[in-house]
Amino acid sequence: MSNFLKDRESQILTKGNDAAEISCGKKSLAGSVSQRACVFCGSRVVLYPIADALHVIHGPVGCASYTWDIRGSLSSGPQLHRLSFTTDLKEKDVVFGGEKKLYHALIDLIDKHQPKAAFVFSTCIIGVIGDDVEAVCRQVTKEKGIDVIPVMSEGFNGTKKDGYKIACGALSKLVGTNNDYTPSKYSINILGDFNLAGELWILAEYYKKLGVDIISCMTGDGRVEEIRRAHHASLNVVQCSGSIMHLAKEMKEKYDIPFMKVSYFGIEDMSEALYEVAKFFDDEEMMVKARELVTNEISKLLPALQPYRQKLEGKKAAIYVGGAFKAISLVKALRLLGMQTVVVGSQTGNAEDYKLLKDLCDEGTIIVDDSNPNELSEFVKLTGAHLFIGGVKERPIAHKLGLGFCDHNHERKEALAGYIGMMNFAKEVYASVTSPVWKFVK
Repeated sequence: MSNFLKDRESQILTKGNDAAEISCGKKSLAGSVSQRACVFCGSRVVLYPIADALHVIHGPVGCASYTWDIRGSLSSGPQLHRLSFTTDLKEKDVVFGGEKKLYHALIDLIDKHQPKAAFVFSTCIIGVIGDDVEAVCRQVTKEKGIDVIPVMSEGFNGTKKDGYKIACGALSKLVGTNNDYTPSKYSINILGDFNLAGELWILAEYYKKLGVDIISCMTGDGRVEEIRRAHHASLNVVQCSGSIMHLAKEMKEKYDIPFMKVSYFGIEDMSEALYEVAKFFDDEEMMVKARELVTNEISKLLPALQPYRQKLEGKKAAIYVGGAFKAISLVKALRLLGMQTVVVGSQTGNAEDYKLLKDLCDEGTIIVDDSNPNELSEFVKLTGAHLFIGGVKERPIAHKLGLGFCDHNHERKEALAGYIGMMNFAKEVYASVTSPVWKFVK
């Protein structure tokens, strides 16, 4: 480990050193070029899938270009969320302030698009020049009669994880504002699924077969009115706990709605998610339906996976993702395909996540928190991985090293949730690892 920064030694663990505990939840080390993203990135990840809301970035145009259509979040109706609006602050605005520009932009956009609500994201430069974004939002709310919600996502020393918390605060201003709704007997909210490649629709079909009604998904294929009445649900099912756990805890405190953490990726976790919901409602008929659904899906899936397992048996994979819950599910899914995880890490994992990863992984697996390109490159070369699973920032690392890459982040266009998602994942891993192109790479 001599090639790695000395101050990061506590954030790198090799399975087999049972006495060691990984250090996590720390600020990124200055100069380490962390793979983490900014506060604004975290907030827009959570809020942007709300399809009938207006999303305006108050800052330079570069911040807006960061959001434009890079997510796989699909909508069954409005497409307003796919547009990237910005106040496009320039030098003159920095000197004299951008409040008037923001006010006029909001008025014009609301008149043109008639959104159900609006979110205003303030980026780093706003924290420097001191625009009163909250005051502008209050004024436009009063004039236009819709909620215009400030999302104070200035960066500085914050990270993507801080942006998640800010986004949850923005959502909480909508939750509980519609009491004119009567929920069904078995009603849930799904928190932390963003309908990447239409995954929510797969999950909704499973829950429909169980007799469970989804009041709101926060925020995949999201609608403002659904979020307003989300407090009527009997249970919050939390998929991406890293991004939205703050909201789940707040709804437990304010509305006494219990929550459970689940994962919809891989056979084991998908099945467990269905069983746990049926167990919560304590309905024997629902549990029977869950067992029938799981049995039917697995009986078709396992034989279909077998040809891929035969080709992938013994191959090695490196994983580096944003949320640790993804990494945990990926280790299990890769094992089902006969592959060994030799490197695994995340940007935002906590001590509980890393303990579970340590228990899941094989001897010699490198476990890392808040890594950087140099480290990840060395880990891959050191372990001889055949596949890298990550996001848009990890793709160049894999390509430069000449090994297969699978996108498991918000940019992907392939559904990976549910039983059909496991099949899609197997096909993608197989195509990436066994591609003939690697014959030409030394």
